[in-house]
Amino acid sequence: MTIHVERDGDVTIVTIDRAEARNAVNPEMADALFRAFVEFDRDETAKVAVLTGVPGMFCAGFDLKWAAENVDDKWYATHDLDGSFDGNDDRPRKGPMGPTRLQLSKPVIAAISGPAVAGGMELALWCDMRVMERSAYMGVFCRRWGVPLIDGGTVRLPRIVGHGRAMDLILTGRKVEADECLSIGLASRVCADGESRQAAVELAQEIARFPQACMQADRRSALKQWSLGQEAALANEWASISSFRSEGILGASRFSGGKGRSGDFEEI
Repeated sequence: MTIHVERDGDVTIVTIDRAEARNAVNPEMADALFRAFVEFDRDETAKVAVLTGVPGMFCAGFDLKWAAENVDDKWYATHDLDGSFDGNDDRPRKGPMGPTRLQLSKPVIAAISGPAVAGGMELALWCDMRVMERSAYMGVFCRRWGVPLIDGGTVRLPRIVGHGRAMDLILTGRKVEADECLSIGLASRVCADGESRQAAVELAQEIARFPQACMQADRRSALKQWSLGQEAALANEWASISSFRSEGILGASRFSGGKGRSGDFEEI
């Protein structure tokens, strides 16, 4: 199997391992990625996930060699969306790259080494945060082959970097180095080559230490607000008060008792 799943404490690590094809994703791999993240989201003991590839290679996108010989009406119908689609876990839908139509309840961090291009870039955009190695890069490389962005790229990229920058990347298909990705907000962190997986896991473990109901409520509100007007978004945010009842009052008591002063998060 070219998709590996392992655990490091509270963190689930999903690895794409098909180096001979630059980690290009075929339908079997897409299905395995999809199932891995559905299972992660439903596992109450798993708090944060990391999506990564083999060293030097995140993902070169969908397997175009497979597509050239196998895409047919059945493949199109399998991935078609109808009016009942809402991205929720009660009716999870698989995207061509696998998990890109899932709206998870918990965060995922991409650890990017080497190329994250075309559909691989869309996988990275699906994640909540992106940790890139210094020599890693992104790009809509499928532009040169007439392959559109159909795994959320035209939706998520403008929301992450803004419309103007997104149009530059979408229309030109140019290579975007890690430093530029960081400067425009496409990358969350940049690290030394060979260290993206460890950096992403450490970041995931840091997030996993926080009270989870509160963190998930804030994440959910930040995602939901895109489709709401300001009044509805504020009302939706207020629903997070339930996490204050379950976690915040206890946290306030710990602070009152002397924990976490002067920005110290060691004993939270």
